[in-house]
Amino acid sequence: MTTNTSTATVSTVSSASGAPNASAADLPNGIATAEAARTRLDFAKAAPKVFRAIIGLDAAARQGLDPALVELIQIRASHLNHCAYCLHMHTNDARKAGENEDRLHMVAVWREARHFFTPKEQAALALTEAVTLVADGGVPDTVYAEAAAHFEDQELAQVLSLILTINTWNRVALATGKVAGTDERAAG
Repeated sequence: MTTNTSTATVSTVSSASGAPNASAADLPNGIATAEAARTRLDFAKAAPKVFRAIIGLDAAARQGLDPALVELIQIRASHLNHCAYCLHMHTNDARKAGENEDRLHMVAVWREARHFFTPKEQAALALTEAVTLVADGGVPDTVYAEAAAHFEDQELAQVLSLILTINTWNRVALATGKVAGTDERAAG
């Protein structure tokens, strides 16, 4: 287990409401400070075979899927799981892949902004929500049927695999205290 005991604080600026806000100039310093203060284990180093297996599952799950759809699914699951680390990573990946900023802003409220997403994407987002929040009521037949209407069996299996994978990544990141704004892929 990592036992870094740094106690540095993130530099902030107070807004008119008195709430602290990091300025754009302070962000890189704040990220570095937060990462240095992390005290949880480095999962990739502590369980390298498991980590590589998840990477393999992730790569297999993506095969044959539209990269834009992949990112939308990962972004929505990360919203639902409150995983800032993965949300930051996947919104950046989506931007690099040419995703529209407006669509990125609408993913969390896609039901109220359906016109931003194709029916196929909407079906994938609904399935993502149902699988991610499975303990709240399972995967309703209507949600599954809508997804099955838009995806052939193999593609639907890939979508389900991707949803399972991002939920695993979210849980790894949350359990190990990953810091939003860092990306361990860059270190590899």
